Amino acid sequence: MTKTDRIRNFSIIAHIDHGKSTLADRLIQRTGGLSEREMSAQVLDNMDIERERGITIKAQTVRLEWNGYELNLMDTPGHVDFAYEVSRSLAACEGALLVVDAAQGVEAQTLANVYASIEHDHEIVPVINKIDLPAADAEGVRQEIEEIIGLDASGAVLASAKTGIGIDEVLQAIVDKIPPPRGDADAPLKAMLVDSWYDPYLGVVILVRVIDGCLKKGAQVRFMAAGTTHLVDRVGCFRPKIEQLGELGAGEIGFITAQIKEVAETRVGDTITDAKRPAAQALPGFKLVQPVVFCGLFPVDAAEFEKLRESLYKLRLNDASFSFEMETSAALGFGFRCGFLGLLHLEIIQERLTREYDLDLITTAPSVVYKIHLSRSRKDRPSTGSGRTEEGEHESGGSIIELHNPADMPDPNRIETIEEPWIEATIYVPDEYLGPILKLCQDRRGVQKNLTYVGSGSHQRAQITYELPLNEVVFDFYDRLKSISRGYASFDYHQIGYREGDLVKMSILVNNEAVDALSMIVHRGNAEARGRGMCERLKDLIPRHLFKIPIQAAIGGKVIARETIAALRKDVTAKCYGGDATRKRKLLEKQKEGKKRMREYGSVSIPQEAFIAALRMGEE
Repeated sequence: MTKTDRIRNFSIIAHIDHGKSTLADRLIQRTGGLSEREMSAQVLDNMDIERERGITIKAQTVRLEWNGYELNLMDTPGHVDFAYEVSRSLAACEGALLVVDAAQGVEAQTLANVYASIEHDHEIVPVINKIDLPAADAEGVRQEIEEIIGLDASGAVLASAKTGIGIDEVLQAIVDKIPPPRGDADAPLKAMLVDSWYDPYLGVVILVRVIDGCLKKGAQVRFMAAGTTHLVDRVGCFRPKIEQLGELGAGEIGFITAQIKEVAETRVGDTITDAKRPAAQALPGFKLVQPVVFCGLFPVDAAEFEKLRESLYKLRLNDASFSFEMETSAALGFGFRCGFLGLLHLEIIQERLTREYDLDLITTAPSVVYKIHLSRSRKDRPSTGSGRTEEGEHESGGSIIELHNPADMPDPNRIETIEEPWIEATIYVPDEYLGPILKLCQDRRGVQKNLTYVGSGSHQRAQITYELPLNEVVFDFYDRLKSISRGYASFDYHQIGYREGDLVKMSILVNNEAVDALSMIVHRGNAEARGRGMCERLKDLIPRHLFKIPIQAAIGGKVIARETIAALRKDVTAKCYGGDATRKRKLLEKQKEGKKRMREYGSVSIPQEAFIAALRMGEE
């Protein structure tokens, strides 16, 4: 038996909250990775946010020893925003433990992660977790796995990660069912860069999966995509504490450091090979992650701009999927336009900036990337301002630009068509909430593709497939879905390309001045309702001044909604304690003139809290 025959590389995949991290804890505990004293709940979730929210954000890896076998475990995130972390981890493994909650059954992201795993040609071992719950129905869930996913679940391991039931059976199933890695120990070195992060003491730490050959300490290695050469100064693995090794052989997962200062130099999916004896061809790698949602981040205190810039650079060291560029706003000053993979990603970044770097931030309304086809009548090409990139020629001769920021929308007369991104969403929901959820999708311009029922008895649920515009989902779709279904609906989506839409830019004017931070791109059919909602909210948020303030929502020159904030009235006649009515009238006339002058020259100060509250679309 060769060394690779005793290696098993596997990941744990599941829907959010089905017990991945707890199962990882039990496996570490059972194989003696940490002593009882060193154990803590969610031991692989090392960010405070991960522990508090009970979610995994970064995929983590750990090496376990059991009965003479080396088990390399990858704990993956369950949330749709972090699907790229899952796909990277899966590429480094030969099999996966599919964890399904015995009370909840198969959910939307269970399905999405299983399909990703099948794409990588994995051996999947079903584990039915939480069998200790009173509502557990292991037999029903076993049928569901077979019906919905099409996996043979007759040998599914029944376990409870919380109480430790069935952990030995899980370990045995990993050894028996997951195949050992295939790799040639004598071939030239070929290793895949799975992940990288910045450590203040070690520099950039690179997580690698060795495919062929051997990766030794002191070796001169070449990154094939980046074209750079580095000297390996540390080789090791996590158990989960760092353990230094002399080398990593074929099929093994571990880490290296090579005195690299920038995470940007270590592109995920790159192939690492020996500089003196390189591999003939690189590994296929991963497709680059593209930001889906954009929004502006501005410091509440303008003096903190430099601090924000430094913090964003530091954050990007550990999160290559996050991008940003500088932008300015008349209302909010200097800030950054940032790109995220989804709303949870945005929320996590915002919370980390607030917590770890002690910043007070304003976030503008999130928007997606639109493709704008400009008409060819104009000879000149549009300048590529902030948030827009020239993309190329349209077949009809006009050019196409990408729009990240609604404030940069070109003149409507130059626009031929606007395309917006669409997604295909899969929603699982109990039958009693089906009506309101179909209405929600319909209101968000959804197109129903499929409606079937899965499971049986108490586990029967509707599976709905909808095509939806992404800009209708990024605001508050997920929150609305959860509140309508009392948390029972599960939701997963993937992008399906761009489609033409009847989209317009809606500007918000306060005292006849446009507030660029509040402008947004909306569908013409929803513009009036969205505009009215925004005006009503601002009316409650902006404090009254000594003059009347009109708040308007407008498309181009046409006002579609309006609210007026009444003036504060100072009682100028209070000092009149006698005399005839003309004295009072004279004072009131004088006040009227003053108010008229004020309305012309007065400026309305919108407090920062009003911006923050107006940009939170959740209360609509």
